[in-house]
Amino acid sequence: MARTLTRQSIGQVFDSDNHFWEASDAFTRYRDPKFRDRGIQVKEIDGVPRYVIDGERHPMLPGPGDVHPRLEPGSLLGLFSGKIKASEFKSVFDVDPASRPEWYDRDARLAVMDAQGIESTWMFPSQAVMVEAYMANDLEASIEVMRAFNRWIEEEWGFAYKDRIFATPYMTLSDPDLAVKELEWCLSRGARVLQLRHGPALTRDGSKSPAHPMFDRFWGLVQEAGVTVASHGTEDHSYNEFYALLRRIYGERADGSSPSGSMRFEQGSPIEAMTKGRQVHDYAFILIAHRLFERFPGLQYAFVEAGSAWVPPLLHALDTLGHFSDYAVPPRQQFIEHCSVTPYPEEDVAELARHLPAGRILFGSDWPHGEGFAHPLDFFANLDGFDDADVTRIMRDNARALTFA
Repeated sequence: MARTLTRQSIGQVFDSDNHFWEASDAFTRYRDPKFRDRGIQVKEIDGVPRYVIDGERHPMLPGPGDVHPRLEPGSLLGLFSGKIKASEFKSVFDVDPASRPEWYDRDARLAVMDAQGIESTWMFPSQAVMVEAYMANDLEASIEVMRAFNRWIEEEWGFAYKDRIFATPYMTLSDPDLAVKELEWCLSRGARVLQLRHGPALTRDGSKSPAHPMFDRFWGLVQEAGVTVASHGTEDHSYNEFYALLRRIYGERADGSSPSGSMRFEQGSPIEAMTKGRQVHDYAFILIAHRLFERFPGLQYAFVEAGSAWVPPLLHALDTLGHFSDYAVPPRQQFIEHCSVTPYPEEDVAELARHLPAGRILFGSDWPHGEGFAHPLDFFANLDGFDDADVTRIMRDNARALTFA
């Protein structure tokens, strides 16, 4: 039956992908003074506050979100949806952060959520997802920076503010014992959703699978607490050698340009366009292949702002895994039972629903980012053709269940 529900009749919805912008002291307010000169720092360069790591300006982030002008929400969606050609597009960072208190203040955000028709939301950082990967050379400082950042999040946003804003503390598995200690602190302050980078755990003993038994105390506590772990789209350098190998194989230059004259993809090589979604695909595969969900059958995992095009090939790969390995529950079924996915705003949700039940699809607007929706409830248009029950699941009930399990 075609959808008859309207955004008015369904009532308020639950947005699985909202963001705040980090203030200038987000990574430093609670940092141990002995780490003052290690990890990410804020320093003035030519009179402008910039993020600096290991003495070098961060190559991706301009600087603190409360200082630098931002994009208007939704201003990139036409580009990402293919409605505007890259050659015709010009992004404009012209929004004064001081004019948008809802990007920094939780009570101002609640007022905006009321106007938008948003009941509750998972609240992710905007810049922290681009930080951990660049501190891999100093894991001790990386752990301390993220520990301090979580204290800032808890103070400024709260992990369950009025049971409507669920800010996600940032977990790192670089030290298994400290990961458990940090998780215990977050849980004691009401955390309901945790953020973990999708990629290998960077430890003192090298890269490790996040499903390695060395992290079982962490996962056991997650399961016992009944909280959801969410991986959000992030910067990760784990595949840099892989991309470099592909460039060599296909004759691309080291800077990502092609001898045939093809254009660079965003800020990287066309090879990176070819492998888009590969890291999250592999990460989800490894969680199942290394039997994380067999050891912890109560875990729930969400993949947020990583798109969904990787899901069909993942399910095929999991079928192959199941054909040649002995699992108590078929790997495909493990993914469906334990994992939820937030599609990109521009993606075909009906196509995703051909492979994943509606009970595992989450509505996410990516507000207030440029690549997200200018108006979060515009996501309703992506659900034309879904029946009323599935619309309600996707727009509200699925995220509710993961948050209040």
